[in-house]
Amino acid sequence: MTRHRGRGMASINYPIGMNLGGDPSQALVHSNPSGKFTVALSSIDLGQGMKSVTRQICAETLGVPVEDVYVDTADSDTGPHCMGSFASRGTHRVGNAVMAAAREARGVMMEAAAEELEVNAADLETDGRGNIHVKGAPHRSISTKDVAIAAQFKQGKTISGRGIFLVPLSNVDPETGEMSPATCYAHACLVAEVEVDDETGEVAMVRMDSAYELGRALNPRLVEQQLVGGAWMGVSHALYETPEPYYPDPVHGPATSSSI
Repeated sequence: MTRHRGRGMASINYPIGMNLGGDPSQALVHSNPSGKFTVALSSIDLGQGMKSVTRQICAETLGVPVEDVYVDTADSDTGPHCMGSFASRGTHRVGNAVMAAAREARGVMMEAAAEELEVNAADLETDGRGNIHVKGAPHRSISTKDVAIAAQFKQGKTISGRGIFLVPLSNVDPETGEMSPATCYAHACLVAEVEVDDETGEVAMVRMDSAYELGRALNPRLVEQQLVGGAWMGVSHALYETPEPYYPDPVHGPATSSSI
């Protein structure tokens, strides 16, 4: 019996979303009288953390605390249109739609605050803690809760916003008809070191190193969890979830009713 060590490498150039009809995603953002905000989506969180990321994007754009934002992913009947949760498109497509909706809602919120403080909206800024201040005069401020109350019960305004993100359509080569189905890419490379028993065929994972180019990480902890989780899924699929081929005989390995 001899144990052998070896290394394997895999790399990928992964397209994000697609380029069919602009690959649109839409979002709606509105406040209630308590100054809390709701993001309405048809984009489903499959466990990848999309609710967390879109919540962060909305809160940062509005200039309010993250805990003041709730994300509602009901269904395609009650939420605005989305192409779906696939092809790693959530953060890019849905995130941009949420950002656009939050900008529109923020504009209404700042106008309402300006009316209460009797200043121009351009002279106001948010502090990220639930307050709106006059620039250079932080003592002149109003809470987002009080702005929401004033807007809805005094000014007759709805603090809300609509957002949609569309990918520019790909140029088409006039001679070949060729076009690009994707608009942005992620790049990754993994190196696995394994140890193999040449008598039993048993494979042991010794070490795995990975490198990813993914742009700006909006939530580094979620990114780390996805990379580690994805690596474990790959190891499990390669070593434990494939009935055949199995060395030296499939009857000694994992099996399904149709594999023996």
